[in-house]
Amino acid sequence: MISILGIPMDLGAGRRGVDMGPSAIRLAGLEASLRRLGYEVKDYGNVESPVAESLGGTPEAEPNGLLYADTIAAACRAAYERLRGLPGGFPIVLGGDHSVSMGSVAGVAHAAEGAGRTGLLWIDAHADLNTPATSPSGNIHGMPVAHLLGEGDPRLLGIWGGGAVIRPEDVVFIGLRSVDPDERSLIRERGLRVYTMKEIDRRGIAPVAEEALAHLAHVPRLHVSFDADVLDPSIAPGVGTPVPGGLSYREAHLLMELLADADVVTSLDLVEVNPILDVRNATARITVEMAASLLGKAIL
Repeated sequence: MISILGIPMDLGAGRRGVDMGPSAIRLAGLEASLRRLGYEVKDYGNVESPVAESLGGTPEAEPNGLLYADTIAAACRAAYERLRGLPGGFPIVLGGDHSVSMGSVAGVAHAAEGAGRTGLLWIDAHADLNTPATSPSGNIHGMPVAHLLGEGDPRLLGIWGGGAVIRPEDVVFIGLRSVDPDERSLIRERGLRVYTMKEIDRRGIAPVAEEALAHLAHVPRLHVSFDADVLDPSIAPGVGTPVPGGLSYREAHLLMELLADADVVTSLDLVEVNPILDVRNATARITVEMAASLLGKAIL
């Protein structure tokens, strides 16, 4: 059973539009694609999230630089509670900007506490490891992993009741190519396993994927958080923070196919699709293709 939940929020991003991402992904045929693979699918609709205009438009930054922290925390808390209450199966969360993963990762991890720890495979151009003290923008979509590791603003940590959701040894990043200086420091301090695009270029995506899975073999559950901007902008133009030099079409599919072969993924985020910047919904369509490959669509 696959459960779909949308979190149509763009308050954590620097550019508007990703709040329409869940609709774009649904329109691109996510449910039909999964049903063709033989899954039973239930769409639970969206968690309510306000638009910026209803909050008075462009906000003034708080003293610590954060933007919309209370509203983002409330939406993520609602998603957290919904995910904890789902009746098992494989949850897919549709973003929205990447701040929604604070609700999704915490929700699926705490829903399965009796089944052991949940690992996190963060597939993204960005590390999203800033805290309010280090963020150059105050945009919370650049901070979710730091908060999931237990560092940051108490309101955001309060989404799940405080503390860390995941352990450093249970996290792997794939596809990074835009990392801030303070994020680099946190990667070193916490000993986080990171595969940048340089590593993928040098070694190839297959050895990287296999090594990442070996590193996470100790966790019984694995959440994949897939940010569309990990893909090269030439194939995925509809993202708010594009960075040249991303995964190619075949590299991304092979990564998903190898994850499917390993049969260890238990939940999934699909985030940062921005239809305003897209071309004929191409980014949403390729995101649906990624989900299908991850869930078993094969060439033969």
